[in-house]
Amino acid sequence: MRGRPGSGPKLIPQTFPQSRSDDGLTIDSAMNCRILYLIGQLDSGGSQRQLYYSVRDMDRSRYRPAVAVWNYCEEDIYVPQIRALGVPIYALQDTFLPIAKLGALRRLIKQLKAEVVHSFSFYLNVAAHWSTIGTQAIALGSMRSTLHLDKRINGWLLGKLSARWPRTQIYNSFEAAKYKSRSRSLFLPKRVFVVPNGVDLEYFRVSPLAIPGPAHILAIGSLVQVKRWDRLLWATAQLKRRRLDFSVELVGDGPLYKFLERQVKKLDITDRVTLRGYTVDIPALLSNASFLVHTSDAEGSPNSVMEAMACGRAVVAAGVGDVPSLVDDGNTGFVVHPEDDAMLVERMATLINDRELCNRMGGAGRAKAEREFGLDRVISGTLAVYRATGWKDVWPINNRLSCITKRTA
Repeated sequence: MRGRPGSGPKLIPQTFPQSRSDDGLTIDSAMNCRILYLIGQLDSGGSQRQLYYSVRDMDRSRYRPAVAVWNYCEEDIYVPQIRALGVPIYALQDTFLPIAKLGALRRLIKQLKAEVVHSFSFYLNVAAHWSTIGTQAIALGSMRSTLHLDKRINGWLLGKLSARWPRTQIYNSFEAAKYKSRSRSLFLPKRVFVVPNGVDLEYFRVSPLAIPGPAHILAIGSLVQVKRWDRLLWATAQLKRRRLDFSVELVGDGPLYKFLERQVKKLDITDRVTLRGYTVDIPALLSNASFLVHTSDAEGSPNSVMEAMACGRAVVAAGVGDVPSLVDDGNTGFVVHPEDDAMLVERMATLINDRELCNRMGGAGRAKAEREFGLDRVISGTLAVYRATGWKDVWPINNRLSCITKRTA
């Protein structure tokens, strides 16, 4: 589906089936969209999962979402899942010139008569802003980690521009919003709304915790520097020296796979650690786990922590981003200082040695997930932000009739 580099911008609407709404209406897939989501790619990241939840659970016949992908790849895992919903995917053709993609995005917005353009990738915030200038569309940006991390990853210029524009942005972390409110930088949005991530509580269900046998520790996330999986491996080596009965499974893929593989051998923990690579069925992995460990240096609202709690698993996590508000220290798990490796070892040892405590913490985690992590608040909260920016959520009857092609039996 990718064009030749340098061949110029081209919009590639992916083929998709008609979708049926909850009220039994078949929706014409060729209609204009009301909400256009912009994202870098549709691979296995947390932003992609939250985007999928959004378009899956909203009233698609009313809000008519579409997705524009900056770096499209047909093999990305959320491509078929979003396409199966009847949501159109538009790929911005490969080109070495970002300005060409900006032009293509701008033409797409005009062609679809989009009312809202919501960037789900921080580095595309400024692209959403620029592409809506002179149109009727309202642009919104996102920040799904921490400002200092996103700025560092995306470079001095792009980081600053995307931190400031669009002037209204949705953060998934209260801690990030607090950081913004304390900062005096000119390169910040005018208005920030916080809509935390959500979890599919039907998909991530509680399963019984295996009490007998070795403790099985699960870690989930991309194999990148900020996740600090080296801390987990070091802790594993310390716990092995104590002759504790446990195993560790690290699930994820990324550029540090080979490095971590070498570290496992260097620390002589090949008998304790499995590097699983990317796996789709996370609930199955959590059902076999005693508890989850998360060692990141920076986070927004980490999906893996919330999903583990939804599955009734205790969590040991570094206290970064919104982790301290997600994990009730001593009740649903343990929160440790990100630089206190010794405490990480102690908290892991506590749960390895006390499976009943794992069970109690997991039950408390599931109860909190049911109270606070539902997807309904994510959808309603996001739509409320759109309205707060001036979007007129009007659905005239003639628009409704125009998108009905037939009634199904």
